[in-house]
Amino acid sequence: MELLGIHHLSAMTANAQKNVDFYTKILGLRMVKRTVNQDEPSMYHLFYGDEVGNPGTELTFFEIPRAGQNHNGNNSISTTSLRVPSDEALSYWENRLNQYEVENEGIIEQFGRKVLPFEDFEKQRLILVSDEKNLGVVGGHPWEKSPVDSTHGIIGLGPIHLTVPDIKPTEAILTRVMGFRRAGDYIHHQSSHSVVVYETGEGGTGGELHVQERPELKQERLGRGGVHHVAFRVSTESELRNWLAKLNEIGVGNSGFVDRFYFKSVYFREPNGILFELATDGPGFATDEDQDYLGESLALPPFLESKREEIEQKLNPIKY
Repeated sequence: MELLGIHHLSAMTANAQKNVDFYTKILGLRMVKRTVNQDEPSMYHLFYGDEVGNPGTELTFFEIPRAGQNHNGNNSISTTSLRVPSDEALSYWENRLNQYEVENEGIIEQFGRKVLPFEDFEKQRLILVSDEKNLGVVGGHPWEKSPVDSTHGIIGLGPIHLTVPDIKPTEAILTRVMGFRRAGDYIHHQSSHSVVVYETGEGGTGGELHVQERPELKQERLGRGGVHHVAFRVSTESELRNWLAKLNEIGVGNSGFVDRFYFKSVYFREPNGILFELATDGPGFATDEDQDYLGESLALPPFLESKREEIEQKLNPIKY
C-alpha cells in the first residue's frame, strides 16, 4: 500500500461569500462543489480545485460565521502550498497579488524551489510554489473559464506544512505507518528553525509534508484562517479498507470507514494531535452534477436530500 500524495486540505472561514470571491476571482480556482458539512449540515462546505476538482487539487472550507480568529501555534497544519507551473508564473502572481492588495512576502527560495508566501483575507498562511523543477506527482489542469491566465493558473495543492512540539512521534507515524520517506531539510526563512521534508508516492510538490519542530510555541487555537485537516490520496476503496485494518491492528484510534459520497475516508490523529484523513481518488465531484455546471447550486449527498428545504433555510445565498 502506498499513499499517492496530497488529496485535499480543509480550512476554516467565517464568511463564505468573501471566501468564494477571494479563491475564485483572485486566485482563479473553480468552485467544484457547493455543499454542506455532512456532520453539521447547517454550515457550508465549499470545495475549490482545478477544472474538475481532481484529487490533489482540492482546497476546501467549512464556514463558521461566528468563528474567532485563528491563533497560530503548535500542533497545527501551519501553511498550505498551492502549485503553479513555473518560476515565470510566480512573477505573474506577485504582480496579481500586489494588484489586489493581497499581503505577500515576495518571491523567495524554499527547499530548492521558488515560492511566494502570502495570506488570504482571514490571514490563512499560503504559499505559491513553482513546479518548474518538479519531477514527482503531476499537477492538475486550470479551469478554462478562470479569470487567471491558464498558463499561470494554480494546478493543485503543494507541500503542506506542519508545526509540532516534538517531531519524533510525528516522524514515526509518517515513516513507519504511512510509508513516507525523509527527503531532506532546510532552514525556515522566518523562524530560522529546521524544517524536515517527508514525501510519499512519486514525491515532489504534490506529495510532501514539511514538518517544523517548535517546542517553545503554545498550542494553536483553531478559528477562521486556520486549517482543520489534511487528506492523503488512496487509489481505491478496497485499499482504504486495508489501511483501516492496518490502523486498527496497530492500535491507532480512528473514525472507521466513512462514506463522503464524493470519496470514501478514514480519519485519525497523529501523535501531536493533527487530524489526518485518508481519502479515495473517486468517485469524484461529477457524481451528482454535470461537469460543466459544478458548484453552481447546492449539492447534497443522498442521505441529506430529504432535508434540503430545512438546510437551505439556514444557509445564506452565495453569488458566484
